[in-house]
Amino acid sequence: MPLLDSTDTRLLLALAKDPRRTVVALAAVLGISRNTVQARLAQLEKKSVFLSFERRISPAALGYPLMAFVHVHVQQQQLAEITAQLAQVPEVVEAHGLTGTADILLRVVAADAEDLFRINKTILAIPGVERCDTNLAMGELIPFRVAPLLERENPGNGPADRAGS
Repeated sequence: MPLLDSTDTRLLLALAKDPRRTVVALAAVLGISRNTVQARLAQLEKKSVFLSFERRISPAALGYPLMAFVHVHVQQQQLAEITAQLAQVPEVVEAHGLTGTADILLRVVAADAEDLFRINKTILAIPGVERCDTNLAMGELIPFRVAPLLERENPGNGPADRAGS
C-alpha cells in the first residue's frame, strides 16, 4: 500500500511551490474542499511526511556561514557512544551512517576557518573517533528538493501543476 495517493502528492506539490498558502487557498487551487485539505494535512503530519521547520532556518543567518562535510572514521563497536557525543556538538547539524571507507558523514557549520578547526578538534577528541576527512562546501549547487519527485508521481497538467503559475 503506497504511503501517498495522487491527492496527497498534489497537495504536497502545491505546498512545495508555495508553503505559505492557507488551507482555503490550497483547497481552491486543488479543487477539493477545505475539510479534505485539512484532513489530508493532518494525516500527512501523522505519517511523519513533513520535516521539521528547523530545516528551513539558514545557519548563515545565525552566524555560521561556513559549511563543511566531515567523513568520520570510527571504531564500530563504539558507534552508539560516538553518535551520542556528536549530537552534543551544536555545530553538527546533520549526521548519517555510511557504507564505504568512512563510517559517518557529518554536515557541520562554522563561523570561520578557525572555528571549523576547533570543531574538528572537538570531533577528534571523542573516544573511538580514529580520523576525520573534512571537505569545505564551496556552494550549494542543487538545494534540497522533493518537488521533482512529486511531479514524477503526479504528471500532467492538474491543479497542482498550475499552483506555481
